[in-house]
Amino acid sequence: MNKYQIAALIVAAINVSLMLLFPPYDYLSYTRNNIPNFNGFQFVFGDHSNSTINSNLLSIEIVIVAINTAIVCLLQRDRARMRRRLDRQNLVLLGVALNLLLALLFPPFQDHYVVSTALVPSFDGFYFIFGDNSRRVIVAVMLWLELVFILVNGAMLWLLFQRPGPRELTAAERFAQPKELLAAGTRGDAQDAKTK
Repeated sequence: MNKYQIAALIVAAINVSLMLLFPPYDYLSYTRNNIPNFNGFQFVFGDHSNSTINSNLLSIEIVIVAINTAIVCLLQRDRARMRRRLDRQNLVLLGVALNLLLALLFPPFQDHYVVSTALVPSFDGFYFIFGDNSRRVIVAVMLWLELVFILVNGAMLWLLFQRPGPRELTAAERFAQPKELLAAGTRGDAQDAKTK
């Protein structure tokens, strides 16, 4: 493990600590049939009457930090390769990390009135998570599906852009190879003799 990977793990540990200190809270209002409305991120040791931690969103946050940390560690595993250029696989990994962050910053929300009348979870749109979402509820099922689709598509693209490894020669190709090398060597010797 190199120093860049250790730095990525330290940053991830700090992020998870901040997430646990300031978890997402839902406000339970008696006037809204105790439907949990998203109330933002608050200090865990503060006074939160009629509020509960949104454990679904908190677990999604921790999973995204873990995946992005794994991506950074994977990208930093070979510094010489990264210095030359970013290949297609590394670009796919960076795209997956960016998509995961965008999915977390703009999660699917639904209005609390829809929650009280609908039997199946639906969504009202994607809203900025740090905006005023006091009358909205995060659709955690849809957010999990988003994350799964991003990861599956990223894995398929990563495998698609994988460079093919060296092909193993068949027995006939191995047998013919010394003759080809010998013929190429004798041609080169003859050309050298002509130039002299």
